[in-house]
Amino acid sequence: MASISNSRLEQVIDRFEEVEARMGATSDTAEIIALSKEHADLKPVVEKARDLLNSRNGLKEAQALAAGSDKEMAELAEMEIEELKEKLPGLEQEMQILLLPKDVDDAADIVLEIRAGTGGDEAAIFAGDLFRMYSRYAQLMGWKVDVVDASPGDAGGYKEIVCNVSGDGVFGHMKWESGVHRVQRVPATETQGRIHTSAATVAVLPAPENIEIDIKPEDIRIDTMRSSGAGGQHVNTTDSAVRITHLATGIMVTSSEKSQHVNREKAMEQLKIRLYEKQRAEADAERAEARASQIGSGDRSQKVRTYNYPENRVTDHRIGLTLYSLDRIISGDKLQDVVEALITEDQARKLAAMEEAG
Repeated sequence: MASISNSRLEQVIDRFEEVEARMGATSDTAEIIALSKEHADLKPVVEKARDLLNSRNGLKEAQALAAGSDKEMAELAEMEIEELKEKLPGLEQEMQILLLPKDVDDAADIVLEIRAGTGGDEAAIFAGDLFRMYSRYAQLMGWKVDVVDASPGDAGGYKEIVCNVSGDGVFGHMKWESGVHRVQRVPATETQGRIHTSAATVAVLPAPENIEIDIKPEDIRIDTMRSSGAGGQHVNTTDSAVRITHLATGIMVTSSEKSQHVNREKAMEQLKIRLYEKQRAEADAERAEARASQIGSGDRSQKVRTYNYPENRVTDHRIGLTLYSLDRIISGDKLQDVVEALITEDQARKLAAMEEAG
């Protein structure tokens, strides 16, 4: 792959310094927030750019010294040249990755939906296992999980659970989880020790700030109903749960906390997110050919992963990754190993596509 020009690196540094200067000069709150976010995004890129520029300049200086008449200095310079030549390719690749185009929603919070699929009670139990896995992963990542709606399974777990996950870079990490997750294990109710296969679907919807979706009162129908909290607790005797149906698309959202006012607000927020996701999916479909080289489509109908309990094995089918640490992954403690592998593969494919494009 062609190396990044010094002028390109200097452009990144100049923009960073411009943002820093502007942050010290403005008193507009909205601008300060926007500049602070850009500053945080640019900082690791600029640090790597400076390191790369310094290493390139150091190599030129060392090569000049090596060509000089001072033998002792030339020997030291040769050692430095060798070290820098070993270091530079890695820096180049790291810089290429940092400059790759990012998904516009990578920094967004998400709505996480987990639904039991084929497999009856065992599928609902597995949906509960997935929810606990993601909850623990969120805790390790410093994110916040807020359950919006839940329908408990008859034997445990969930027929369906919907929650908001907020924090730093949630969608960028969690977007790979969308799809069908399959489990192979012996259910607790199986008396003959036979392995059953069940499934649950996971959908990860980006929830970017300031979604501009115009929803007119005549576009929706709002119904109220009796609600209960997650897990069937805190049974409410009033009709506080809210269900909103978007008439044109048939999209339906529900919020079932104690306050009807809060439920209306949360349900409207969920509806806007789903309409945003619909627009995003339609735009992605138009770019399907260009995205063919990326990992999966994120479509919830795509089988993405198998969890095989007898072998303590997790296989991600999109990249052919197999890890024999299911117990640590399903607990959430080692899910990052899978996520990092998916991110690395995506970066490698994007780099290859850029190289092929010239």
